[in-house]
Amino acid sequence: MANATALKGQLGFWHLVGYGLALIAPTAPLNTLGVVWSKAQGLIALSYLLGGVCMAFTALSYAVMVREVRSAGSLYGFARAALGPFPGFMGGWMILLDYLMIPSLIYVIMAVALGQLVPQVDRGLWIVILLSFTTVVNWFGMRSTSAFNAVSVILQIVVVGALVAAGIQFLGPARAFSPAPVWADPLPSHPVLAGTSVCVLSFLGFDAVSTLAEDTADGTGRTLGRAILAVLALATLFFGLSTWVLGNAMVGRHFISLDAAHYELAGIIMGAWASTGLAWFTAIIVGFTNALPTQVGVARVLYAMARDGQLPAGFARIHRRYNTPWVAMLASTALSLVVALAFRNALDFLATLVNFGALTGFGLLHVCVLVRFWRAGRRNLLLHVVSPALGLAVIAVILMGMGPWALGLGCAWLVIGLVWWMVAARHASARPEAAALPA
Repeated sequence: MANATALKGQLGFWHLVGYGLALIAPTAPLNTLGVVWSKAQGLIALSYLLGGVCMAFTALSYAVMVREVRSAGSLYGFARAALGPFPGFMGGWMILLDYLMIPSLIYVIMAVALGQLVPQVDRGLWIVILLSFTTVVNWFGMRSTSAFNAVSVILQIVVVGALVAAGIQFLGPARAFSPAPVWADPLPSHPVLAGTSVCVLSFLGFDAVSTLAEDTADGTGRTLGRAILAVLALATLFFGLSTWVLGNAMVGRHFISLDAAHYELAGIIMGAWASTGLAWFTAIIVGFTNALPTQVGVARVLYAMARDGQLPAGFARIHRRYNTPWVAMLASTALSLVVALAFRNALDFLATLVNFGALTGFGLLHVCVLVRFWRAGRRNLLLHVVSPALGLAVIAVILMGMGPWALGLGCAWLVIGLVWWMVAARHASARPEAAALPA
């Protein structure tokens, strides 16, 4: 268990798609249904479709880079190969902000939901129980995680499909598919963009498929790239269809809480039992579905950075039997536990860190594509120039919409990374016998 440092390629296309869908979660639009519906002035389906289009540029850049650089480090590996060791470290550091905080955020969301249903149990105890379960499942390897992901994704599709079918029956086919959630004349562009900025966050997760590059049986990167694009396409189609019907069911209604509008809507369409049932389902099944793959993703980024000497070498150790980066997984789990317990009453703080880390990481990804293929002299105008340039523009618009305190927190993490790099580089240069960090 102590000496193995290589992952085994064992996953196929549908394993990867299941992992990506599990992380995005087919039920993701339900959690922001009321907020997006309000911000977009009812054009909720249009906002989700535009969100999918915006993320398509990032998905294309990921699909391009996984064929060039097949590394479990994802963005870290891409930036290191295209831009050099220092940009690679900073890329990995920024995406870690996303990957490290997402598990904590999910555990807190699950604990909040369960706390509403069973108020007698403290939120902190829920966090410990939930985190322990996901760690046990992931400990036994990717096959175990993939099987759980598959069941969870299928259950989510069934639940959302049942809600949509009930909505069609409740409204009648004509009203259920009226154009109200997808078009208006005149089109309120600013509200639609405001709704889209929230929708984009529901798609975060397709990128984490790239962390399984070394777990994939196909070593060319083609299967991985197709899986990334397939996850985004399926999510966009599913999100657009479900919000079209549910958006029509929301027309003319007043909700007590926009954050809980999906629970109220389920009660209206299917009866009071559906509201409580959906709350239980979201708290348990959906939460586990998101928590499992995020734990896998962050462990593999830590593993890749440690393997290259940019984090403590112990993180690169692989379990001989289960082929999991067990030290990295346990370390990230411990951090998730501490963060989740410390900020169990500060969801907005965790969400801000997740969003900033993801968006800055995506921006660097597009720079990697532009630089990599410009230097190589094999440029495809659409894939290697237009798509990453548009992706950078979309990310810039979203980042400018973030509050100043959110940008400040993200920049503070950036500064911590710079300090770590300088200290580690100085330490490595003082020990020439060690695997030094490149200058």
